[in-house]
Amino acid sequence: MTNLTIGEVAKRANLPAKTIRYYEDIGLITPLRDSNGYRVFRDSDFHKLTFLGRARALGFTIEDCRTLLALYEDDSRASADVKAIAQKHLTEIEAKITDLQAMHATLSELSQKCCGDARPDCPILEGLSGQAN
Repeated sequence: MTNLTIGEVAKRANLPAKTIRYYEDIGLITPLRDSNGYRVFRDSDFHKLTFLGRARALGFTIEDCRTLLALYEDDSRASADVKAIAQKHLTEIEAKITDLQAMHATLSELSQKCCGDARPDCPILEGLSGQAN
């Protein structure tokens, strides 16, 4: 791969150009600038963008991505540091799953109680207002 424009690297990394510009603005990547001022992306930039895209798809925060990217680039890193970040994120995901399951159970119960007919009585609205029995 040779030097790429933002459009080319966006297509190859499967990221919107706007996201790539944002990553540059916050210092996650630093593409070169051509004599005309256009961004020029190297192989290393492409690999970082692919890495960031995958990390973000897994729900890592920007700050976690910054830390993971620094660890990725550090040949003397300890894998324990990487694992600690992943484990923390996994714990957060598990908590969200628990919250979503509780939301699902509550909404399922309210939906089952609602007849869904022409009458004005609505256990869903009563439940949302805190007036449910």
